[in-house]
Amino acid sequence: MTGYGQFCPVAKATEIVGEKWTLLVLRELLLGTTRFNDFQRAMARMSPTLLAKRLRHLENAGIVIRKKIPGQKGYEYRLTAAGKELAPLVEVLATWGMRWARSQLTDDELDVEFLMREVQRRLQTAYLPDGQTVICLIFDELAKHKSWWLLVDDDVVDVCTEDPGKDVDLYLNSSVRKLVEVWEGDLEIRSALRNGSIKAHGSRHLIRTMPDWFGVCLYKHVQRGDPVLLQQIAE
Repeated sequence: MTGYGQFCPVAKATEIVGEKWTLLVLRELLLGTTRFNDFQRAMARMSPTLLAKRLRHLENAGIVIRKKIPGQKGYEYRLTAAGKELAPLVEVLATWGMRWARSQLTDDELDVEFLMREVQRRLQTAYLPDGQTVICLIFDELAKHKSWWLLVDDDVVDVCTEDPGKDVDLYLNSSVRKLVEVWEGDLEIRSALRNGSIKAHGSRHLIRTMPDWFGVCLYKHVQRGDPVLLQQIAE
């Protein structure tokens, strides 16, 4: 990114975090992502070459450090104090995006890999039965990666696109769009189950408690164009 040629702190900060994908890399770091492969899973449309470049840029800027994984091959990326201080910026952007940029989603924005990464990350395992729970999500409109399996073992949640060969406790059929609407808080889970937007087959207990364990977006409470916020700004 070419510099702005200004000493303004906004300009200097934007030179570091303003390039395409950089804020999403920061989002992942703040959500606890540390390994290169996990960054790739969360941002599948970003090339590995560009991801490595952005991580290196953040490392050179003192926002992340790269550490050898003890006893293993490879490295992990950790936020420095300067990196952690960016958390309010990302949170404000997320809130603003949910309020003002939550327009009608186009089909090419319905990234199933990111959706499943979020489903995995936000699953509320405390509301699931003890032991292993296997959930299969099927997106009928997809030709590739049509079926996804969530393997929950206590607090550990794994996700895969190949049949793990285990007994499935719950099957969920949905379109990507409808599940995104549920995740964003625009469609209540109970309503989706009632109107058939999501079809559930299997454990009656899991179906009944789905509103508890199916984690949704942290910012689902943010209303579109909240008039209260406008009034606060005016004051």
